[in-house]
Parts: sequence; C-alpha cells; structure tokens
Amino acid sequence: METLNKVTVINLKNAIAASQNFLLSQQYPEGYWWGELESNVTIISEIILLHKIWGTDKNRPLSKVETYLRSQQRDHGGWELFYEDGGELSTTVEAYMALKILGVSEIDPALIKAKKFILERGGITKTRIFTKLHLALIGCYDWRGIPSIPPWIMLLPEGAPFTIYEMSSWARSSTVPLLIVFDKKPIFRFDSHLNLDELYVEGRQNAIFELPKNNDWTDIFLGLDQIFKFAELFNVVPLREQGLKAAEQWILERQEITGDWAGIIPAMLNSLLALKCLNYSVSDPIIQRGLEAIDNFAIETEETYRMQACVSPVWDTAWVIRALIESGITPDHNTIVKSSEWLIRQQILDYGDWNIKNKQGKPGGWAFEFTNQFYPDLDDSAVVVMALNQAKIPDESLKIATIIRGIDWMISMQCQAGGWAAFDIDNDQDWINAVPYGDLKAMIDPNTADVTARVIEMLGELDPNCSEYQFKIQSLKPTIERAISYLKQEQETDGSWFGRWGVNYIYGTSGVLSALAVIYPIYKNWGHSSLKPMMKRGENWLVSCQNIDGGWGETCRSYNDPQLKGKGVSTASQTAWALIGLIATGQVTGNYEMQAIEQGINYLISTQLSDGRWDESEFTGTGFPGHFYIKYHYYQYYFPLLALGRYQKLQQL
Repeated sequence: METLNKVTVINLKNAIAASQNFLLSQQYPEGYWWGELESNVTIISEIILLHKIWGTDKNRPLSKVETYLRSQQRDHGGWELFYEDGGELSTTVEAYMALKILGVSEIDPALIKAKKFILERGGITKTRIFTKLHLALIGCYDWRGIPSIPPWIMLLPEGAPFTIYEMSSWARSSTVPLLIVFDKKPIFRFDSHLNLDELYVEGRQNAIFELPKNNDWTDIFLGLDQIFKFAELFNVVPLREQGLKAAEQWILERQEITGDWAGIIPAMLNSLLALKCLNYSVSDPIIQRGLEAIDNFAIETEETYRMQACVSPVWDTAWVIRALIESGITPDHNTIVKSSEWLIRQQILDYGDWNIKNKQGKPGGWAFEFTNQFYPDLDDSAVVVMALNQAKIPDESLKIATIIRGIDWMISMQCQAGGWAAFDIDNDQDWINAVPYGDLKAMIDPNTADVTARVIEMLGELDPNCSEYQFKIQSLKPTIERAISYLKQEQETDGSWFGRWGVNYIYGTSGVLSALAVIYPIYKNWGHSSLKPMMKRGENWLVSCQNIDGGWGETCRSYNDPQLKGKGVSTASQTAWALIGLIATGQVTGNYEMQAIEQGINYLISTQLSDGRWDESEFTGTGFPGHFYIKYHYYQYYFPLLALGRYQKLQQL
C-alpha cells in the first residue's frame, strides 16, 4: 500500500488534532454537542403568524426577524429551499407574508422584487397546500381551496384499512391538530388592513379556489373532497363532535412536559393553532409550555431572530463521539465518558406511537431531540449504540444493558420488506401520498436503504469480545439475512443507493457500503455468497463522481433529476461520506482505490479552516425529498474528522 509523504503525514495529524480540539471545545457542560439545524424561512414566517394569532408577538424579538428575512432574500427576489436553488415560490410567498405582517410596505424594494418573482411563477394559486393554509388563516386565501379532512378519521379502529397510524409520525403529529383547524376554518383578523391581493396573477376576485386536477386515478380524491365539503356545508359530517374531541385528547396526551409536540415545529405550531380554535386561553399552562417550547428552537443574535425546524443534540453527540474515538481520542477520555453517560440518560423507556403497530417491542430507543418520548427513531438509536459501543465508561454493565435494550427495540421494528424505516413499522401505504393534502409527498415512512444500513452497521460493529453481543448477533441471523436481501434489491443499476435522509446517492451509498463492510465477516461465516460484487459496484460509482478538486458533492436537485446523481460542488460532508464508503469497501476487497481516497483526503486537509472547522454553504441533509432540506451545521465538522480518522487507521500512522 502506498503511504503519504512526510509533509502530508504531518498535515493529516495536524488536521485531525485541530478538528478534535475544536469539537472538544464545543461540548456543553451537560455532556452533549448540539449544532444549528438550518432550513428555510417558512419556519420563522409561520411562527410570526402564530404569535400574531395568539397576541404573544410583543413578548418576542420579532422585529429582528425582518433583518433576518431581508438577509436571506436573493438577488432574483425570491427565498430559497436550499442554497442557490434559484428561489422557490411557496417559500417566497410565506416570507413576503411575514414581512407584511411585520409592517413592511408592499412598495418596499424587497417586496417589489419578491412580488415580481412570485407573479412570474404563477402567484398564490400555484403555491403548496400548507402555504395556502397559512394564508387562509388570515383571510388571504379562501378555505374552499383547502382540502377537507373529516374528524371522524380519528375514530377508525385498529385493523381498519386506514387509521392515523398509517401516516408517518411527522405527518400524523401535524395532521391530527389540523383536523380541528380545517373543521373550524378560522380567520384571524389581527390586522384589518392586511391582504396579499397583489400576489394573485389573475386578481383575487378572479381566482378559482379549488384543488387542482391531476387527470389520473388520484382525481378520485377530489370527488371525495367535494363530498366532505358538502357534508360540512350542511353540517351533516358523521361523528364530527366525537372526532374533534378525540383529536383534542390526542393532542393533549402527546404534549411533552417541556411543552413540545413530536419535537418538530410543524406539529408544535399546528397543535397550538388547534387549541386556539378550541378557545384555549393564552394563560393556560398547556399553551404557555407550548409557546416556550417553540422559543427553545429559536436562535437570537444581536441583529437577527430565526427558528430551527427541529434540534439535534442526540444525533450530533453520538456522531461526535464516534469521530473523536475513531480519530484517536481514547474511549475512556473524560469528555467521552461524560457524553456517553448523557446519551444513556436519554434512552426512552416509555411506549410511544410505534407501539400501535408493534405490540411485541419494548421501549429502548433514542430520539433526535432533547425530549421526544413518543417518537424515538431507528437512525438515532443505531448511531447512539455504535457510539456507546466504542466508548468505555466506569459502569460498563449499565452500558451493555442499555445497548441490549436498544438493540431489542430496533430489531422489533423491522418491516416486512426486510428493512427499517425512521420511526414506524410497515408505514408504507403509498396511496396516502396521492391525497390532495399530501402535496409534499411525505405522508408515509417506508423502510429505506440508509436507515436499514445504519441498523446493520450497528450490529456489525458490536464488540466481538462481548459475549452478550455475540449471542445477540447469532440469534439475529434471519433478521440480518432479510435486511441484506433488501439492500441488494435497493441497489441502483449504476451501483449506488438512494439516500432518504441525506443528499443523496452519495449519502445512501456510503451508508450501505459501511454497513456491508462490517457485517461481511459474519455474513460470510454463515455460508452466504460474497457481498464483494455489490460493494464493488457501489465503490465504482463513488469513484466515477469524484470532482476534479478531489472532493465530492451532490446537489439537492438530484432528488428531482436523476441525471444529477452524484453531481455538485464539493462539500466537506459529502466528501467525507464518499471517503468513508471507499475505505469501507477496501477493507473487504483488500484493494483500496487509493488515488481517489488520497485526493479526497487532501481535499479535506486543504479546505480545513485554521480553527479546525470546515465551512460549506450547501444543504446536505434531507427532510422531505424535493420539498424540505436541512443544513446540519455540525455535518461539516464531525464527518470529515471521522473520514480522516479512518484514513489514519488505514495508513497505521
């Protein structure tokens, strides 16, 4: 194997040390790490509206939002879903709405530019359903153009062809409160002069407020919507009051003690809107806790105020632990011990919504956020177990028991198709994405290659010297075989794998290759055919999309255009993912793509900042493919360190 020259060896060691020192300096006193979760301006725009509706706007520094929104507007006049996407209609309409609510005149240069951008793209009537919903709340769109969802769906029994538990956790936690809002159809007149009539291309008076046709089988839902609206008009909705009461009770039962709902802003915002429609008082403790929970997602600087859609301390902490240990920090370092013990305390030991369709499983997962008892997820849980497995803490017996409990929960969540989803089991009725309300195409949570790979990687990484773990692995032979079969089926013809939760095929391919590499010895010992051919195809694909600068990058547009798979400006996080996948494959085949790997390593070293960080503007995290993207501010820190650490181990430096 080729080795780096002396200068590059020194640069590698210096890069690793600088990155380690930076991350060590960022740990919170409680033991966790936590980076910003940046998305788009619709989140803060909708929160402005919420505070205006509740009359709590004077208690928050919302005047700083204007500065933030202005800073995010691009030269073309619009606001973006992700970095340099050219602007997006619905996002821009909501930002425009927020600025007008804040008192900005429509003749302000920023709004004049935004108005031109909006009208050129079809105006309000071409926006997504959730944008129209927020406009309807203030009388700027007609409720006739919003889908109707009958409250009686709350009463459908387990075992019915459809219940609310066939929706993904995020869709469910956001939709149940909207059953109340859609039923009440409120219009909140906190400003009698507020309107957005200027954003209708055809003129507000000429607008047609109806759901668009698709001219295919899905138009059957438009017919159902007309039936639902007829029943509303004549007040003959079956079991209406019982359904509304059940929705209210569901919301109240799922509020965390911290005030959160599902750990995401849409569920929190919609729940507060629903309770407002039910005439809850702003002084009610439930409302106060809910508003405070939203405040905890805010980031305030001297000049700006913005809002995160979610927070990621468990996720960030687990990855930082892995990156630090694999880059040379001792597993019993006091920083590692403190963070590991914090993660152990975060394990969820209560039953959540997952239990509705999984009666056998016992609690033991982890959530993404500080508090989210109802919605632990498989991705976080698997990474936490891998982090704890690598760490050494004073009470190793507690750690092992924690890991075993986590594994048992995850195994119980395997889907019939053989893979794992993010939050639920067999949440895969794709027809639900076709309902008019589901225009983000994110109404379900099917098993995916990236989450499945994470669980398999976790099982493969368990300490082979721990008898409890090895006994567990041997008992899971059918589980692992089904999962490997699923991953084989999911591989694309070019060798890549789709990335549901990260952008995109680089993320998915790296994750699967990492999983196959660590499970390979176990799988081989069971007498199965080699995994090397499928891994080699994945490796070849990664090498084929390396950029000329040595890095890797993939645009969010690859979710909409397969021609853009693996193509984009190089980023630190995506370069790290590619390197992790290539190194993993080489460990199995014994034949490393050293030229590609070294070029990638040198890209990371050359782009590192003097303080040990990396910087990237691109969004490399995925919320809803095609519709919602995330920039995890820590991705550009811990994934490069993890890649450098694995390369250092490869070179035995």
